[in-house]
Order: sequence, then C-alpha cells, then structure tokens
Amino acid sequence: MKTLLFVILCLTGQAQQLQLHYDFRHSIDPALNRRNFASLSFEYFKSNDSTGSFLLKMQTDFSGENNNLGQLFLQVSKNIRFWKPKAYLALTYSGGLGVAPPAYGYSINNTFGVGVAYPFQWRGAWFSTSVVYRYSAFLKPSYDPQVTFYFGRGFFNYRIMVAGSLVAWSENRNQGNEFTKELDGKKIAFFGDPQCWIKLNKTLSAGSRINLFYHVNTPANQIQVYPTLALKNQF
Repeated sequence: MKTLLFVILCLTGQAQQLQLHYDFRHSIDPALNRRNFASLSFEYFKSNDSTGSFLLKMQTDFSGENNNLGQLFLQVSKNIRFWKPKAYLALTYSGGLGVAPPAYGYSINNTFGVGVAYPFQWRGAWFSTSVVYRYSAFLKPSYDPQVTFYFGRGFFNYRIMVAGSLVAWSENRNQGNEFTKELDGKKIAFFGDPQCWIKLNKTLSAGSRINLFYHVNTPANQIQVYPTLALKNQF
C-alpha cells in the first residue's frame, strides 16, 4: 500500500515530489480491470536521524467514468526515537475512498499500526524494515502483523534511481460484510511498488513503477503485476 523517497531522505533529510503515472492494468488483465488510467501522487518526507521521520503520501486514481476521480488513498507514517539504539517506534495509518461504476461509493478501510522500525545501509544502498501490530477497521475488526521493507539506491551519480517498498500482512477473510460473511480464517496479502527513475534535469525524472498485488484486489490466489509509465518532479 506504499512508495518511499528513501534515498533522497537519507541524503537531504527532507523532500517532496509529485508523480504522474499511466497504469496499463486493463491492457494486461482486462478480465479484472475495466480500463487503463492515470494516477497522481504527492509525497512529503521529513527526517531527523536523531529523533525520527515523517511520511505523508496521497494518491488519486482517475479510474472513474470519463476519467474522473475514482479513488483517493492516504498514508501517514511516523518513526520516533528518544534513545541511542537505532531502532524506532513506528506509527502508521492508511485509508481512503473510492467510487465503483456507475456511482457506488466505498471506503478503503482505516488501518492503524504500532511497532518497531530499523533503517540501515549496505553496499551503497539504503534500507529500512519495520514490523507493526496492525488494526484494520472492518465491520468485523482484524488484528494482525505487518512487515514492511523499503529500499533505494542511486547509480551513475544518482542519474538513475531504483527504490520502492514491499509490504506483507494478514487479515480476516470474514470482514463482517455481505460478501465475506461465509468465510473464515486469515489470508496473507501483499503489495509492492518497485520503481526506476532516470533523471532528465535537476528536478524532473522519467520512469516506471511496477504495482504488485496479492489478495488486495481479488480473493483469488493470483499475483497481479501492473507496470506504469511516469514522470516525477522533485521540489
């Protein structure tokens, strides 16, 4: 469910960017996706290595009828440290809203997490991993572990950037609604967004993000892989 400005943060401590993506998921998987669509995301990250960091991400998908707004997603993460060991208290939130054709509104359920995060460097790359206890606000709430792994590395004096995140968690199959009331037990879900960027000038980059889903968009045991073409402006 998330992207990280990881390398930039490690280098500068503060960054914000706007990304415009065109998602080809209908061309790749028309049975599950009604159309290709554009999405716009804004990310802001501020870091102080001694006390923690803050991440805000908002993503809007223009997946509605006539390319109108179809979904809005919000993610907030806060890492806090007031001690010497380089492990952080990790606090997370995500949620959103959407519209299903022709005009049916839905919520992306709120999730809240608390746990531990640990950033580190290895062979010129930057990484961070976290484990949190996650509460999902379904009609029948779910309490589960979530593991997140962020990565980033620059090549050729950061003219090429590779970064992204991988997130895995469990949740109730029965979420308390009409569609899942006959189910029981837990399911494992996964999301990833590895991406590669080529710098065009000081602030503008072109690249691609690979959206990876498992048990996020469909209950089938199927890994979905949807690439995008994108532009990114850092400011």
